[in-house]
Amino acid sequence: MNEYQAVWNEMTAKQIIRHLERRRMEGSYARSGVQARDEIAAMIPQGATVYRCSSVSAVETGLWEKIAETPGVKILDPYPPGASTEESIEIRRRGMTADVMIASSNAVTMDGRLVNLDAMGNRVAAMCFGPKKVILVVGMNKVVHDLDAAMARIKHQVAPVNALRAGYQNPCKENGKCIDCRSPQRICNMWSIIEGHFIENRIHVKLVGENLGF
Repeated sequence: MNEYQAVWNEMTAKQIIRHLERRRMEGSYARSGVQARDEIAAMIPQGATVYRCSSVSAVETGLWEKIAETPGVKILDPYPPGASTEESIEIRRRGMTADVMIASSNAVTMDGRLVNLDAMGNRVAAMCFGPKKVILVVGMNKVVHDLDAAMARIKHQVAPVNALRAGYQNPCKENGKCIDCRSPQRICNMWSIIEGHFIENRIHVKLVGENLGF
């Protein structure tokens, strides 16, 4: 990475972390995905139940392989090979009572707001309430200036790429941009904007000085 970009990433992350703390959330910064992987894995207690959300960012850091090394950890993975839709949904329900949830955020504003959009809603629901601890792995490519920029990023970049990844037959898969469709496989169904938290430090945002996910 260019040294000037690295300096900007760290300075910007420090500003965001201060805003997160004012909003009763935690934040920390890792210069690399490897550092983030090791620091997050160290936060998982032995014997914990960990809810795995569909986060490309976590996968790219190698986090799940690292967590699997923690003694006694049980990973609730809604995406095992061959699982039916009903089985996957049931694991998502169980994830709501996990000790730890690991996901990412579609966007983080400069003033520390977390903005997300879901198809089914299990991820945004669990971020807001359920698991005892929520850890979000967020590359600095997801940092935006404000709410308008966050929503534009999600609708016109994140959602079309995720539709491609999931293999859904949505219009955005064909033309690469959101047209506010009503497809049965629409993934733009449930917004959440986390302005703060009643339970102090339940949410920990690990900002990473690399591009992770999309």
